[in-house]
Amino acid sequence: MKDMTVVAVDAMGGDYAPLEIVKGAVEAVNENERLSVILTGPTDKVKAELDKYSFPKERITIAEAPDVITNDEAPVMAIRRKKDSSVVVALNLVKEGKADAFVSAGSTGAVLVGAQLIAGRIKGVERPPLAPLIPTSTGVSLIIDCGANVDARSSHLVQFAKMGSIYMENVVGIKNPRVAIVNIGAEEEKGNMLVKETFPLLKNCPDINFIGSIEAREIPNGGADVIVCEAFVGNVILKLYEGLGTTMINLIKKGMMSTFRSKIGAWLAKPALKNTLKDFNVEKYGGAPMLGLNSLVVKSHGNSKAVEIKNSIVSCVTFNEKDINGIIKENLFKN
Repeated sequence: MKDMTVVAVDAMGGDYAPLEIVKGAVEAVNENERLSVILTGPTDKVKAELDKYSFPKERITIAEAPDVITNDEAPVMAIRRKKDSSVVVALNLVKEGKADAFVSAGSTGAVLVGAQLIAGRIKGVERPPLAPLIPTSTGVSLIIDCGANVDARSSHLVQFAKMGSIYMENVVGIKNPRVAIVNIGAEEEKGNMLVKETFPLLKNCPDINFIGSIEAREIPNGGADVIVCEAFVGNVILKLYEGLGTTMINLIKKGMMSTFRSKIGAWLAKPALKNTLKDFNVEKYGGAPMLGLNSLVVKSHGNSKAVEIKNSIVSCVTFNEKDINGIIKENLFKN
C-alpha cells in the first residue's frame, strides 16, 4: 500500500471553476491525510483561490496549464491541439507516474478522449465505461455505462458487467454483487437487439452473479448491485434519477412549509429527514470512475460544487490503495 495517493485535478473544468474545484481540493486534503493534490490551470488564478484557505501547503501544488478546453470544442482536436490545457497537463502527470489519478468536472468528451489517448486502455479492454454509484433504498448501485459508449456491442456490455462486479466487490465491499441488465420487462425474450444478444452471454458468464433483467422502476429499490446498459440508456436513467430526486426534495420542502401545522411537523421531522435526504444525494458519492484504463480517471458533473469534487478526490484513495486496475487486469481475462 502506498503511503500517499496523488490526484491531479483539473482546476479549470466545470461550471464553477476554479472556485468550487479549489475549495473541494482543499476540503479533500484537510479530510484525508493520505492524499495530496496537484491542481492544473493558470497559476495566478488557481493561487488566488488557494490563498483563501488553510491547508497543509506541501499537499497541494499547482502545475501551470494556461489553456482551457471548453464544452463547445471538438474533443479530439482540442486534446491534440491544446497540449497546455488543464486536462492534458493533468492526464500527462498521470501517464508519467507523477499522479495516481485524475479528476475533472470539465468537458466530458475531452476527458473521455484524453483518457484513452493519453492514459490508455488496459490491454484487452474494448471500451472503457463510465460507472457512477447511485443511492438506493438499500445502499448504492453501480450504473455501467452512463455516458461513454452510446453504440456499445454485446461484448462491451459483458466486459462492463465484469469490471462493475470487480469494482463493487473491492471498492464498495459487496461480496458476489448481483448483476442485472436494463430491460423493458423481466422476461428473457424481451428487449431490443442489443439486450437480446447480451442476455445469454451474461447468463453463461461464470465470473459474475447474473440475476437477469431489471426494469428501471426497480433500480431505486436496490434491485441489483451492478446495472448494465449502454451509455444512452444509462445516461437517461442517471439524469432522470438526479432530476426526479431534486424535484421530490423541493416538493417535500414546499409541502412542509405550506401551513402552520406542517411547519411544526417539519421542525420535528427535520433531523431524521435531513439524514435521509443526505443519504440519497448523488453528490455524496463523487464522480464516475472510467473503468478499464491504465490509470484512474474520475469524471464529475459539470455543475459540481465543492462537496462532489471533494468526494471524487477522496474516492481515489481507496481505488489506488486497493489497486483496482491491477485486479481488473488480473481477473478480466482469466478465463
